[in-house]
Amino acid sequence: MAFVPMVFVLASTTTAEHFQAWKQPLDPLGYLWLVAAAAPLVLSRRFPLSVFGVVTALTWAYYWSPYPGGPAVLLPTIALFQVTRLRGPLLAALAGSGALLAVVIVYLVRGHMVFDTRVALSVVWLTAVIGIGTAVRNRGSAIRAAREQAAERQHRLAERERLRIAREVHDVVAHSLAMINVQAGVAAHVADRRPEQAVEALRAIKEASAAALADLRATVAVLRAGQGLGPAPSLRQLDELLEHTKATGLQVLVHGSPGELPAPVDGAAYRILQESLTNVVRHANQATTVNVYFERTGADLELVVRDDGRGAIEPKPGHGLRGMGERAAALGGRLDARVVDGGFEIRTRLPVSPDGEASLAAGAIGPA
Repeated sequence: MAFVPMVFVLASTTTAEHFQAWKQPLDPLGYLWLVAAAAPLVLSRRFPLSVFGVVTALTWAYYWSPYPGGPAVLLPTIALFQVTRLRGPLLAALAGSGALLAVVIVYLVRGHMVFDTRVALSVVWLTAVIGIGTAVRNRGSAIRAAREQAAERQHRLAERERLRIAREVHDVVAHSLAMINVQAGVAAHVADRRPEQAVEALRAIKEASAAALADLRATVAVLRAGQGLGPAPSLRQLDELLEHTKATGLQVLVHGSPGELPAPVDGAAYRILQESLTNVVRHANQATTVNVYFERTGADLELVVRDDGRGAIEPKPGHGLRGMGERAAALGGRLDARVVDGGFEIRTRLPVSPDGEASLAAGAIGPA
């Protein structure tokens, strides 16, 4: 910051002295004076206001000396520019006006007339430097703000993707392990008396574990590839999902049809239904039947899962309920969980946009 303008000022002033014969030639003291005026610019980033004061004082003192004139005014110009860029135009205007007023007072005290073009040029110089410094300052602020916004957006997208993957893994693992746990219990219970039923239970365990491994492999493949897109479940797989639940001994009755759905709504509805059935298998007390209701009301899909268990209590929010609520909220819907007639009910309402807006609304976080 200081070396280039210092060399320029020294070289230019040395050249200018050949055209100012009435001035005292530059000697070591004169060169040292100019070097001393330029040297503080090294600290202009840390102490811009102090540097401006020192550089301005040394520069104008040099102009009042018998040494030849030159472009030494470049030095306070740079210092004032740094004040504007680092401390703002208001402080720079005050500092520049104060310096200009001090120069005018000194000229008046010395009996010189100063209200001429030099004053006008000084005001123009002051305005121009502060204007350029303000423009550079605003540009720097805009660039920093854009970078911060980009970083914040990347952070939000990464956080959304992390939560989405966490929900996927939870839903797949929780559902499959719940089915495996029930079937393993059945196999252990009937292995001696009814070996054929034990064999059926083991086959169900094999199918559930195979499906879980396939989903987990797909999810892990997404994480390795960094593509941000995971397995896309669909209510087209409804029969397979219900068969897994029925294999645990529950009767599942489906009422209505979801119809054609946008991919994000379709995937979210599947995962919510899957987690709801998992909760029935894991937590319902003496439940024998699960009723699943699909209803299209206007531009919404309503999904209700209700079991006929006994003695259900208000649930404490866990990963499952929280994940279902997040899936519904991501699409602008809502999810309610409550006790109904001793059993438990999950009621979900998901907006379905006929022109595909739901797909776009959920596109930022990928398939549910």
